[in-house]
Amino acid sequence: MELFSASLLSVFVILVSLSLHFFFFKNKSSSSSGNLPPGKSGWPVLGETLEFLSTGWKGHPEKFIFDRIAKYSSPVFRTHLLGEKAAVFCGADGNKFLFSNENKLVHVWWPASLDKVFPYSNQTSLKEEAIKMRKMVPNFFKPEALQRYVGAMDQIAQRHFADGWENQKEVVVVPLTKNYMISLGCRLFISVEDPSHVVEFSKPFNMLASVLTSMPLDLPGTQFNKAIKASNYIRKELLSIIRQRKVELNEGKASPTQDILSRMLLTGDESGKFMHELDIADKILGLLVGGRDTASSVCTFIVKYLAELPHVYERVYNEQMEIANSKKAGELLNWDDIQKMKYSWNVACEVLRLAPPLQGAFREALSDFNYNGFAIPKGWKIYWSVNSTHKNPECFPNPKKFDPSRFEGTGPVPYTFVPFGGGPRMCPGQEYARLEILVFVHHLVKRFWWEKIIPDEKIVVNPIPNPAKGLPVRLFPHKAT
Repeated sequence: MELFSASLLSVFVILVSLSLHFFFFKNKSSSSSGNLPPGKSGWPVLGETLEFLSTGWKGHPEKFIFDRIAKYSSPVFRTHLLGEKAAVFCGADGNKFLFSNENKLVHVWWPASLDKVFPYSNQTSLKEEAIKMRKMVPNFFKPEALQRYVGAMDQIAQRHFADGWENQKEVVVVPLTKNYMISLGCRLFISVEDPSHVVEFSKPFNMLASVLTSMPLDLPGTQFNKAIKASNYIRKELLSIIRQRKVELNEGKASPTQDILSRMLLTGDESGKFMHELDIADKILGLLVGGRDTASSVCTFIVKYLAELPHVYERVYNEQMEIANSKKAGELLNWDDIQKMKYSWNVACEVLRLAPPLQGAFREALSDFNYNGFAIPKGWKIYWSVNSTHKNPECFPNPKKFDPSRFEGTGPVPYTFVPFGGGPRMCPGQEYARLEILVFVHHLVKRFWWEKIIPDEKIVVNPIPNPAKGLPVRLFPHKAT
């Protein structure tokens, strides 16, 4: 009861303080804003944040965007989200403008509360560390490096399906795909393979994905507080692994190129300075978090759509079995095999269009500028929405239809298909994601066909889309021939 009263009091104080700030400074900020985009600020303090989030909780995050595009007859509108004045840029033109002006007119923005969940040992901000990470990660995910990962991914997938899927009549897909992704990350990033270690290590990750949509109150028992504790636990475990690896490298018991951790320990910056242990732990944590929930969501929705669309499943199955039948007994998948999975990747792309794990992202205006005839003041936050093009009939005719043929030939018009972002901030791990998704699909369809147990299972976006009950399915193993 005391905890509840303290929490309630804290919320009340915050709301009153912010409401007073809103009241006293509203007129001042409005008078100097110029010709702002159409829109409204919504409730004091909260703005339109609850409506923005609730459309996702109801499974239709695009509704917030399209309702306002229709209401204001404008591809850009203003709102108030996460305690910030914001403009929402919609459509391919909005994407192109933001992607082309990265670090010129805009730069990336995250709520300051995230620094508590993902702290950095050298006291730089999450944004500054992300810039460093983006300079480093492409070296690990270059095609020549990725080619070495395919065989290891194949081995991990074989073990994953043997342990979690085979000899099961029914499974729940979401936790299984998350386990697959964290197993890959542990093996390829830090060379942790022991299944029991992976399971214990992965438990705290469940608390981190929803931190973006939780109230940033660091009080005992709150979701935000649990996320901070989970992050600290993972970083502590990573530090133990890092220190052990340093010993192994010094003794010649570990390879300098065996994984991303070894490379981070042995790679200096432009001045020859090496990263501190905590910095490496922070970056590995970011890679593990980024690779787990997004790719697992894509795999989950591939399972969903293949269950619903037998004709699509049949083409994926035939493609994958042609590859499987070309392999000798015990031979692992290789880079050339992945390149043959063209239709399977078109299916994955259509999943990325209809159920993108990234719903959009924020930028911050570095200076005053004009867009589409409207003034965007310095400091305003700018949100771009994946769904403003992915589910727009002007970009994708009959957008609700699942149609992998959209990605044949030259594919979609530039700046319309943006599940990995674009411009300088395009996801550097997208090719890695393609590998882990296609290896998963290969092992899934060559073993089973399946059916959904809950035909109309609700989809929840919080902030990553997933079926509300985890997508339970009934498995039917293929008969041996």
